[in-house]
Amino acid sequence: MPTSISTTAVVDPRAEIGEGTVIGDFVVLGRDPLDPARPPLRIGIDARIRSHTVIYAGTTIGDRFQTGHGVMIREANEIGSDVSVGTHSIVEHHVVIGDGARIHSNAFIPEFSVLEEGAWIGPSVTFTNARYPLSPDAKANLRGPIVRRGAKIGANATLLPGVVIGRDALVGAGSVVVRDVPDGSVVVGNPARVIRLAAELRAYRAD
Repeated sequence: MPTSISTTAVVDPRAEIGEGTVIGDFVVLGRDPLDPARPPLRIGIDARIRSHTVIYAGTTIGDRFQTGHGVMIREANEIGSDVSVGTHSIVEHHVVIGDGARIHSNAFIPEFSVLEEGAWIGPSVTFTNARYPLSPDAKANLRGPIVRRGAKIGANATLLPGVVIGRDALVGAGSVVVRDVPDGSVVVGNPARVIRLAAELRAYRAD
């Protein structure tokens, strides 16, 4: 399938867009109003970039990437293959997203966050990265959450700066995570606490 670009889309001429990509109405790709000299945006093959998405220059994205409508992705991000970002979600700069990660609608992923392979972020999840907002050295101490491989974050959960969500862990909907979550654990509440192992849930059993 050849690349298809809407007549209302704006694609910087330096942007490298893979074959088979479909770019929807009013999309803006590869611009950076603050630094025109930033390295070009790179997107792999067979992407689906839906209407009103904005992706800055300086980000590298793998194959088969998908966005919902109205997504914003800033500069200097490293995004793997088979990643999807839902409608009206925001990914700030210097974020790392591994292969197969899924971010649902209305999520906020700030600077210096890490989502490893297969991480699953539910709708309206909020990551935070400033422990003391507006303090004199706040920007020098930004620490985004780290979501390890296969971890799942339920809808409307909030992750505080620098917390690590362990491999295959499950954060319940609406939880506020204030400390690290062990591998394979289920946490719920505010503050989130461990209530069981994910392997104990019938839905996650291999048998």
